[in-house]
Amino acid sequence: MSLRYSQIPGQHERHLRKKQDNPLFPEAERQITPEQLEEAQRLDHEALTAFITDFRTLVHEVAGLSPNEGSEVILGLKERLDQAYEQAARMVDDQQETQQAITRLVGVIMQAVRRGAGTDPVALQELADEEAARQAHYALLEYPLVADLLDPESVIGEQELVPTLLSASEEELQAACSLFDPQQLKSLVQRAEALLDTTPDAPETAKARYRQLLRYL
Repeated sequence: MSLRYSQIPGQHERHLRKKQDNPLFPEAERQITPEQLEEAQRLDHEALTAFITDFRTLVHEVAGLSPNEGSEVILGLKERLDQAYEQAARMVDDQQETQQAITRLVGVIMQAVRRGAGTDPVALQELADEEAARQAHYALLEYPLVADLLDPESVIGEQELVPTLLSASEEELQAACSLFDPQQLKSLVQRAEALLDTTPDAPETAKARYRQLLRYL
């Protein structure tokens, strides 16, 4: 029976598809059944429904901000908007419009924060640095793998991390490696070497990703 994949999958389907016919994963997980795919797609659409509900609530709260709202409330909403951007990056279907809306809402929030900073050069520089960091973070989230790894309830289990990284594209791996510190990267390299040593039929792309990991040490 043929499998009906989503055009833009969510994280459950995305991770399931990485395993198909992939020798880096346990043999029992390499064949995808229609039932498994259907369940992954169901979970992804459930996640999207919950996200949309929460996001509408968040938009309503931002729209209801008063001109004299306290900084604690404003910064709390900004943090939730940044989290919503991360969530949108791992959702099923095209979420560009949602992400653009979040970017606009963050802009509104930051205007209020800048007004509160007045002409304080230190505060204004901190805000500029924060804006640059946010833009860099949003750029990383263009790679769904990054968003999947950042999920506190990530579908990528600890034992699946190395096979997943070795199955990524060069650009995806480069983005994902920015999430790890030097000690973590060292551990990933050691685990990747061990996996490749025990996987004689590992694809050449996986070996290339291993060499790429070595360069980041």
